[in-house]
Amino acid sequence: MPTATLTTSHNFLAGPYIDRRSESREEADWRAAAVSDPGTLFLLARGTAHPIGGEHPSVTFVRADDPAVRSAALESWVLLGWYREARCVLVQLGEDVPPPPGARFEELRPLAALLDGEQAGLLAYARALTYWQRRHRHCGVCGAPCEPQRAGHVMRCTDPTCATESFPRIDPAVIVLVSDGERALLGRQASWPAGRYSTVAGFVEPGESLEDTIAREVLEETGVVIHDTCYHSSQPWPFPSSLMLGFTASAAPDARPRPSEELEDVRWFSRAAIAAGEILLPPPTSISHRLIAHWFDAHGSEPLAAITARSGPWYARGGGPR
Repeated sequence: MPTATLTTSHNFLAGPYIDRRSESREEADWRAAAVSDPGTLFLLARGTAHPIGGEHPSVTFVRADDPAVRSAALESWVLLGWYREARCVLVQLGEDVPPPPGARFEELRPLAALLDGEQAGLLAYARALTYWQRRHRHCGVCGAPCEPQRAGHVMRCTDPTCATESFPRIDPAVIVLVSDGERALLGRQASWPAGRYSTVAGFVEPGESLEDTIAREVLEETGVVIHDTCYHSSQPWPFPSSLMLGFTASAAPDARPRPSEELEDVRWFSRAAIAAGEILLPPPTSISHRLIAHWFDAHGSEPLAAITARSGPWYARGGGPR
């Protein structure tokens, strides 16, 4: 695989939106420090939903004296880090706890593109930790209950003879823009909005390198043999717990794609076809859109962003990393 130059800007849901200060997780009195600090922001979670307020959606934070914070079990707290220079603590609530006044509990996925990028990143981080904790309530080795440690970033078995520690898990997945130079290889799933086409993606299997996964997924889903894979960028995608690893790859101009179980249709598309709006592209918040734009802009007459800004709804419906 050729050496790649990493991209200089961040994908949506990524970037320096929080200072994690992981050393603070080791402090035994971190909860007391959070309560005593009047600037601490508490982020409530009911399941994987968070309080959102305002006509233009925005996260509703609360302070230490909020009734929901005071009534929550201390073990439900998670120290996220410092958000916009303020300590930020996630507090997980029961399903019957009402939202703060003027707010409603909402899930991130349908809301993400409407939020400020830093707020969306923070909720993605919180959602990933909440999802992981809820699925590691019991030890995978002995079955005993687990309890959170290190400010909620470790789940430890309560059986002292076992004491196995579990750390947050993510599922690596590759997503790749395949090109023959003049055309991009894009496919569509039957469940997507009408006209939507996107890049090829799939999960990394045990014993595979990223390069192995790319070659296998493209061949399985499209029947095309690829070469010269090159890393582009990555995007956290906590739905439920993925990390999308973006690549570009080359294929021979005479490669003939075919549909598969995964994709009901797969074709080569020229820049002219994409510029003309012949297909519905993934939303701009997705890494797949960024991969397509990277290829398009390399030889397009004008940037894809300028074309989509003029064209509006034809590319923007729906949401997802693909």
